Amino acid sequence: MTALDLTPAPGAAPLGRMVAAQAGAEIRAILRNGEQLLLTLIIPVLLLVGFSLAPLVDVGQARRIDFLTPGVLALAIMSTAFTGQAIATGFERRYGVLKRLGATPLSRAGLLLAKTLAVLAVELLQIVVIVGVALALGWRPAGSLLAAVPYLLLGTAAFSGLGLLMAGVLRAEATLAAANLVYLVLLGCGGVVFPLSVFPGGVESVLELLPISALTGGLRAVLMDGEGLALGPLAVLAAWTVVTLGLAARTFRWE
Repeated sequence: MTALDLTPAPGAAPLGRMVAAQAGAEIRAILRNGEQLLLTLIIPVLLLVGFSLAPLVDVGQARRIDFLTPGVLALAIMSTAFTGQAIATGFERRYGVLKRLGATPLSRAGLLLAKTLAVLAVELLQIVVIVGVALALGWRPAGSLLAAVPYLLLGTAAFSGLGLLMAGVLRAEATLAAANLVYLVLLGCGGVVFPLSVFPGGVESVLELLPISALTGGLRAVLMDGEGLALGPLAVLAAWTVVTLGLAARTFRWE
């Protein structure tokens, strides 16, 4: 009978396993946090139902539900990838959670990847719920949901980079205030619940360069107008992704 080898074998787990374990922990933390669920799921659904049923905004010739659904999907992405992640990460740094993670073999890039994967998993839940509610309200997308995937992925990366950048350089309290302020500003100026055409021409051109405007516009082009991929919104989102994730990777601090 062969004897069991119980010799300790110290060493770090493979990167993929470490990232998967951290992503699982991040997902559980998000789903257990009532405030984050309010921000990431309940508020977008309430906006979708409220603005679809009540004639609160003028969306031109389009049906309100057709106009609002892409905007609310974009808002849900921003809520999770940017606001929720920035606030949660900021307080993790304040309470020493990130410092403890920094003492593990998990690298900075591995942590950022795990957080991004957790965000994608929560967004999948959001999309299922929002699309289900929209369909119940009479939404009939003009284009395929699969055609919206590039916008959703690039939007997630751009907002995730912005959130991690903010959480990595600001104190937790400052991150909380700044993330909520940015959320409200982008909600009001990003074409989520009313078209950007209500702004003067010069202002509209500037607002189109915001990540929420690019994400909302791209989703509307596909889901409301039935168009193909629009290079303009994709280029804006790609630029935000490169800049924010690059800066976040360079400036992110464990403590």
